[in-house]
Amino acid sequence: MFEIIESAPNVLALRVSNKITGADLDRIMDGLDEAMSADDKVHVFVETHGIDGIELTGLPSYVARAMPLLGKLSQFGRVAVVADQAWIRAGTRIESAMLPFISYRTFMPDERDNALAWVEGTAK
Repeated sequence: MFEIIESAPNVLALRVSNKITGADLDRIMDGLDEAMSADDKVHVFVETHGIDGIELTGLPSYVARAMPLLGKLSQFGRVAVVADQAWIRAGTRIESAMLPFISYRTFMPDERDNALAWVEGTAK
């Protein structure tokens, strides 16, 4: 399941749970494309719950759409990942290490509100 969460205009905020489908990946990329065309700097908030797989048939299309983003990495600002599963937090830390110029943070589910505030730039 995938849903967009209401957030600041320069933030793509979404919630993902269970199995990630090709349609979910398309909607995520549509949201990212829209956010990047509207703002110079885009921040990303991802909240995950019980991810139990990804539909492999959607991956080739997703990868093809994601590759051009490598040329736009400077547009990414803060990225917060709230995850109830350790493997997702670990994967986020690996991605962060590969992209050190993007500010990544991982959060536990009980830190969700702090994570969203951090991404939106309103954290105290």
